[in-house]
Amino acid sequence: MQNDPFRIRDHVAEFDDIVAEIVRRSTEVRATIPMVADVAYGAHATETIDLFFPEGKRDRLPVHMFIHGGYWRMFSKRDYSYVAETVTRAGAIAVIVDYALMPAVRMATIVDQVRRAKGWVLDHIGNRGGDTERLTVSGHSAGAQLATMLFNDGGRTSTIKGALLLGGLYDLKPLQTSFLAAEIAITDEDAARFSPLTRRFDPSVSVEIAVGADETPPFHSQAEAFARHLKEQGLQVSQTTLPATNHMSSVRDLGLAGTEAATLLTNLVSG
Repeated sequence: MQNDPFRIRDHVAEFDDIVAEIVRRSTEVRATIPMVADVAYGAHATETIDLFFPEGKRDRLPVHMFIHGGYWRMFSKRDYSYVAETVTRAGAIAVIVDYALMPAVRMATIVDQVRRAKGWVLDHIGNRGGDTERLTVSGHSAGAQLATMLFNDGGRTSTIKGALLLGGLYDLKPLQTSFLAAEIAITDEDAARFSPLTRRFDPSVSVEIAVGADETPPFHSQAEAFARHLKEQGLQVSQTTLPATNHMSSVRDLGLAGTEAATLLTNLVSG
């Protein structure tokens, strides 16, 4: 498909360089920041989280969950360990979530997995020095869509204090005619059940919706539409356009001190 706005590689010349950089930095973070790797939240091999801790006493620390993107069909938690650098620098426990990938599983399975990962955090992170009353979440791209599934029951509190949604996908219907049609075959049922624009949300959650200035048009229009959707439901919503950033550089910047993306994450975690 020519000029597919969802095929990120076609619009980000440095795609491979950025991926190599974040993988390298993630390896460094796993070697330098105190962590517990591959904590199981379920029975499947992909149902694990990595925990990263700030230096010092672990007593009722803020807790932050990060969910990676990759259109639900690539990357893993190990590729995104670098995000923990910003989270732990802010004095919080970082929970980097892994999940199974499409097309081996359907989206319903992935949504269930991230919800059970949150359940593990609520049940167990207190034993690791975390405070579940200070739980926040962030996600990038498909990870932003998955992050919304942690506070989308409008009928009860979600226990999520705040969320940072970066370069997110909030309407899955257009993906059915994108290059992803052949790769993950999003169904009408997927689009209806799991598009954030079709859901109701916990009105107590504060949400930051961010998008890179150099993203393709659908990412901007979907961010605008989802912000309106949340505001209509009474959520506190902030919107940020990150200058001179694209779909990949924006998520890279989450782990780079001094960037606007890292500042948004720091403010969320420590707020």
